Amino acid sequence: MKRAGVVLTSAASVALALTACGSKPASSGGTASGGSSGSGTPFSACMVLDTGGIDDHSFNESSYAGMKAAQKENPNIKISYAPSNSQNDYTPNLNAAVQKNCDSIIAVGGLMADSVKAVATANPSKHFAEVDMGSQAPNQYGIQFNTAQGAFLGGYLAAAMSKTGTVATFGGLNIPPVTIYMDGFYEGVQYYDQQKGKNVKVLGWNEADQKGGTFAQSFTDQNQGKQISQTFIQQGADIIFPVAGGTGLGAGAAAQASGGKANVMWVDTDGCESAPQYCQFFVTSVTKNLSDSVKEYVTKAAGGSFPTGSYVGTLANNGTGLAPFHDFDSKVPADVKSELKQVQSDITSGKIKITSPSQPTS
Repeated sequence: MKRAGVVLTSAASVALALTACGSKPASSGGTASGGSSGSGTPFSACMVLDTGGIDDHSFNESSYAGMKAAQKENPNIKISYAPSNSQNDYTPNLNAAVQKNCDSIIAVGGLMADSVKAVATANPSKHFAEVDMGSQAPNQYGIQFNTAQGAFLGGYLAAAMSKTGTVATFGGLNIPPVTIYMDGFYEGVQYYDQQKGKNVKVLGWNEADQKGGTFAQSFTDQNQGKQISQTFIQQGADIIFPVAGGTGLGAGAAAQASGGKANVMWVDTDGCESAPQYCQFFVTSVTKNLSDSVKEYVTKAAGGSFPTGSYVGTLANNGTGLAPFHDFDSKVPADVKSELKQVQSDITSGKIKITSPSQPTS
């Protein structure tokens, strides 16, 4: 499997900005305790997952991978996670982590924002972090990503690679951590059209209509993802960008069944690593560096220096970007690869202004 790529998120180069710019709790889904080797004070890091499970091939799995990476470097870190079967589990799971006396509690997903704010405010001596949400309390660290930047590159690439002149995107839910990707993708296609005098169409989303668009209403329903994708393919789309967690795997299944008519651009993680069964259909993936961000937070916290404020991952700090092209590396023209580098540079410098209303501000 080829690993060459033009725009990459580098695991080694992420450095966090450490200052600011009532149902029954679900049972703990798993624990992994550090070994007896190493020195230092034991540190308990507890993660509350969003719906979709630990193996969602997306943000839950990638966030927990960051916890495991931190533990690998420091065996004194003990990690555990609690799954959320529905949004009703958020508050009970967070409170259960408080009762377990976890040294730090990491919540995954912006949908948990209200619950995290309430529990963190009620427990000011505890330390919290949340993925896809900015800091809402002095004892809560925000881990955010301006994925509109990475998705802009994805949209440009999709437009450049489309043979039908039609691409598509759909989301799991109409929420900012999802629509920020869709906005960036849409803007990238529009920029390509402007630069090349083309008219590549985007199905499923128009940034001007933030209440419209195509959404599966689920991050786990693969059948729904497949049905949506097949409809897009029937409408002429040959590259589909699902922003829907596990539901997005349905796009891979639709591409597989299309007989070569369509391919997919994955999201959050490198799809060839998280969903290798569909790697041959993944042009690339628009990533956010969840693993390194969570790892950095847990490592700092375990060292006694709890980060405060919010971190925002960008193209400039490798918090978002494009994964390698893998099987498509030889299919992406050299001039397109060169153009992507220039577009990335222009976004980073501010020459290209991204307008998504869902971009994090701090």
